[in-house]
Amino acid sequence: MAPSAIPYVDEQSFEREILKSELPVLVEFSAVWCGPCKQVEPDLIALMHELEGKAKVVKVDVDKCPALAQELQIKSVPTFMVFKGGRIAGGQPGALRRAQLRAMIEPFLPRSESAVRVEEFLKLAQAGRVVAVDTRDVQSFTRAHIPGALHLPLADIAAKADMLMATGRAAVLYCRAGTETKALAEKLAEEGYPVAFLEGGFLSWEVSGQPIERGAPEPIAN
Repeated sequence: MAPSAIPYVDEQSFEREILKSELPVLVEFSAVWCGPCKQVEPDLIALMHELEGKAKVVKVDVDKCPALAQELQIKSVPTFMVFKGGRIAGGQPGALRRAQLRAMIEPFLPRSESAVRVEEFLKLAQAGRVVAVDTRDVQSFTRAHIPGALHLPLADIAAKADMLMATGRAAVLYCRAGTETKALAEKLAEEGYPVAFLEGGFLSWEVSGQPIERGAPEPIAN
C-alpha cells in the first residue's frame, strides 16, 4: 500500500506532536486494514491542505500504538479526535466526510474578525442589524436558503458592494461551507466595506437545525 500523505504520530512522538502543539490537532485513529479509513483519506488530505498553518492533521495507527489506543479508549476505526492545549476537545467514530471533520475542528481554529457564527447571526438578525446574503448559484438558493436571505452570486458581490451597503443592515455573506465567502469578506473589509461571513456557511446553518426557506430569489433593488 502506498504511504499516506498524512503524517503518522506514534507513542513516542504523541506528546511532542499533539499534546504540546500550539495549533489544534485533528487525529485519525486508523489501521492499515481498515476499509472506511481508506474511504475518508481523500477528504482528510483535502482538509489537511485547507487547514495548513491553522491546524494539524495527523494519523495514529492503532496496531502500532496499542497502549495509546487503550488509554484513549479507541473502540473502532476510524475514530477522530480533536486536541487543543494538550486536552481532548472532541471526538467521534466513523467514516466522517470533509464537512463533518471541518465542523469538528472549526470551533478551535483562529477566528477571522469578519466571522459570524450561527448563534451570533440569529441575535443580530432578531435585532434587525444584519441581512444574510446567499452567494451560491440560483439552483442551490431555490432548493434551500436562510429565511429572508438576499441572493447575489459570489462573482457579482465586489461590483455591487455599494448596493449591499444601501440596505441599511450589515451584510453577512454565506456560501456552502464558508471558505469562499471568508476570503471575499476579508478582502472587502480591507477595501472599506464592513461585510461579514457566516462561519461554516449554509452547512453550519443546516447542522444547527435552523429553519430554511425554499423558492427562487427576488431581485435586489438598485
